[in-house]
Amino acid sequence: MAFGDYLEQVQEKFIRENLMSDEFLDFIQGSRMPMDELMAYYQCAIMEIETKFKVLNEQFSLQYDRNPIESIKSRVKSTEGIIRKVRKKNLPLSLESVEQNIRDIAGVRVVTSFQDDIYLLAECLLQQDDVTLIEKKDYIQAPKDSGYRSLHLIVEVPIFLQNEKRPMKVEVQLRTIAMDFWASLEHKLRYKKNIPESEAEQLAHDLVECAQISASLDHRMEDIRNRIARATKEAEKQETPVTIGDVLFHSKLFT
Repeated sequence: MAFGDYLEQVQEKFIRENLMSDEFLDFIQGSRMPMDELMAYYQCAIMEIETKFKVLNEQFSLQYDRNPIESIKSRVKSTEGIIRKVRKKNLPLSLESVEQNIRDIAGVRVVTSFQDDIYLLAECLLQQDDVTLIEKKDYIQAPKDSGYRSLHLIVEVPIFLQNEKRPMKVEVQLRTIAMDFWASLEHKLRYKKNIPESEAEQLAHDLVECAQISASLDHRMEDIRNRIARATKEAEKQETPVTIGDVLFHSKLFT
């Protein structure tokens, strides 16, 4: 069987077993356009957050000759993902319930060069007067048991529509290149099935060890960056500055 056919069967089975209830059908059929409209609002909120980070990155480039942001990724959670989360939380299946209780429908992931860039960018974002912090989870200072590290922020930002200003929630994840590399691989490996329990335990242990190595790499690279900055600053101090008087003196010698 081709992989595409297999994937289609899995998707159909999921819909049939988990979503094709009368409640779900009523929700989809009765609110397709409003649901699409709500998803468009979340996409607008993502654009607002992305723009804020791009502006910050440009400002640091101009003022400090460095770009703390390596990449920005975003996504809006699928309808199926929203339904799964609604059911997991035992929430009413309605647009109002979705908007009030599901905080990660809109997601923005910012990948930085160094760990201290994470906190710098988070602080700059939260200082903006149209951004409201709803929740903060620091998995860098307190990593998950799996070894996962990242800074998670749930923020509320206004979007400006034709006749109204509407506050929307966005989940912002900030992580370094090393954190993102580890998380991407861990995510792929997590869904491998039919692994003996003893081997699964060893794999989990190895993943935690890899996360610790990744964290050590972050710290070492940040230390190297700081040492380079200090050495450069000291070298600049030792250089003899050229004054206007020096220029005038040398110009007289050659006139």
